[in-house]
Amino acid sequence: MVGASLGEVPGIAGPALPASLPGGVPAQVPLLRLVLLGRMEAWGLASTSVLPRHRKTRALLGILGLAAGSPVLRRRISGLLWSRSGDTQRRGSLRQALHELQESLGDAASLLHVDRETATLESNGVWVDAIECVRPNAGGSSAVLAVLERGAVLLADLEGIDPIFDTWLADQRQQLHERVTRLLSQRRPLDFESRQDGPNRALLAFPTNATNRPPASVPTPLPVRRGGTRLGVLPLRPLGGGVPAHLAVGLAEAVTEALACFRWIFVADCASLAAAMVVGPEASELSSARSMGLDFILTGTFQAGAAPGRIRITFRLTDLRDGAGEVVWAERFDREATDLLALQDAVAAEVVARMDPEILLIEAGRATTAAAAGPGGADAASAHDLQLRAVAAIHRLDRASFFDAGRWLAEAARLDPDHAAIQAWHAYWHLFLVGQGWAEHEDAAMQEAERLAARAVALDPKDAQGLTILGHVRAFLHHRVEEALALHRRALSMNPNLSMAWVFLGMAESYAGAHEAALLRLNRYRELAPCHPHAFFFDAAWGIPLLLLGRHAEAVEVGRATTALQPGLSYPYKTYLSALGHLGLAEEASAVRARLLSIEPDFSVTKALRRTPVRRETDRAHYEEGLRLAGLD
Repeated sequence: MVGASLGEVPGIAGPALPASLPGGVPAQVPLLRLVLLGRMEAWGLASTSVLPRHRKTRALLGILGLAAGSPVLRRRISGLLWSRSGDTQRRGSLRQALHELQESLGDAASLLHVDRETATLESNGVWVDAIECVRPNAGGSSAVLAVLERGAVLLADLEGIDPIFDTWLADQRQQLHERVTRLLSQRRPLDFESRQDGPNRALLAFPTNATNRPPASVPTPLPVRRGGTRLGVLPLRPLGGGVPAHLAVGLAEAVTEALACFRWIFVADCASLAAAMVVGPEASELSSARSMGLDFILTGTFQAGAAPGRIRITFRLTDLRDGAGEVVWAERFDREATDLLALQDAVAAEVVARMDPEILLIEAGRATTAAAAGPGGADAASAHDLQLRAVAAIHRLDRASFFDAGRWLAEAARLDPDHAAIQAWHAYWHLFLVGQGWAEHEDAAMQEAERLAARAVALDPKDAQGLTILGHVRAFLHHRVEEALALHRRALSMNPNLSMAWVFLGMAESYAGAHEAALLRLNRYRELAPCHPHAFFFDAAWGIPLLLLGRHAEAVEVGRATTALQPGLSYPYKTYLSALGHLGLAEEASAVRARLLSIEPDFSVTKALRRTPVRRETDRAHYEEGLRLAGLD
């Protein structure tokens, strides 16, 4: 993991600007704060994230931010970010990126000035950590050292978007390295050499290119990444005319950038991949992709739609590992083509929201099959393999497999105790353990869920899934709903296409009494992934706001649908049963009550009220009344 960024504070809130800048310079209140050391961040007023979604637009913001208020030639920017494209496509891509940047900056958009030749980000009103750290009166301050000594690398998450940009970035890192070295040596001439030993050598670890690098004795820290799926996205193929050619690359880049937000998927840069591929028959392309070590390749086509102003886009995901090149997922989108930038964003969001759980289930199935076929069982499996097997077993929800999943996750954590995703999934397992009424010691299980989820976030604070699992642990198990809301929103700021986060945010808002807002969040999940493989769990969340809004017939329909998909999940039965009580459907209520008690034999009105995170007394009373009318004691 890349080190923490300057100005970042622990906890769930966004970074706050210190009362004074490093070196004691009084801080003004900037319209825009740019964190370029480590993973890039951009914050507007009131700590609102204004970071653009696309990596090349982020790189554009980084270029302008490092220019410290000086104009940058537009042809220089386009040459850095789209070096493989022709002049016309470069100009068009830069126009789109500038438009996205202006939209993203919000109140800070007034700082961006663009004319025919140049683009400028005002220095007055902008705070940039990489600039502040090399001011003469700031160099070597404790705040700067704390960041750099944790291995912070300039724009660490923007490598690989273009080879010319990579060269430029290496030069910028080298310049920053030299300035920090010079400032620190001036500040502590006697102590500086001693600081180069041990972990503090990360202070000097700015990666550079092969021809311009620090001495070999200075290591370059790299993020430690564990098991995961390797995926490549190729530019789409145009079928016929009538659609702008740059859409092929734009869509591929948008999908690549959105996939990169899922921490367990390692995504190859689409431009670099396309340049290295053997272009020709499909078999040759698949063979070429396999030789690059990819597990999956995503390809697609686009063409003008049947109606004017519409476009048809198709995607298919091919598994490269079994030789035959099996297509494991495909999707088609028919959309209006009036705003191509908005179209790219919308399609990319839906593609990745649907692919993420599909790939996870495919990988979990492979790990389970390999375990059944191979010798050694759990003793021969890696931590990542054990995690994947557990994920598949959790969602089967038969009791024996579920407890196997708990043992596999415990063993995975023993093998790799610092793997954030394993800790998060183990916390998720504890959520079901308590929710199903299967915990022998409920209080201990709740505390363990909190410990595991908090550790997952501590190990990887940028993992949206870990954040939203921690949020649900705090809302559902510990009834700390306000903390949960903040965690879910932070998760969505990092990965707006994570279906789980939209569902958990909706549930938390309903617990807090904001039922209409909750329905909007759940609708967003449905827009992103209408056929989600975990719909039996996620769809059940609709039952909470619908019941508490008095829309009992709709809550009953949700209960019928979700319990049909997964009869073994207990929580849909509870809102379903209360809604049946309010409707007076005694016969159906009797059958549902019997099915619920077969899963949780000790479930009662008292336990329901103790367990529910619902905050408003009127909502709790409505829930209780429905359960009693349905015959629950």
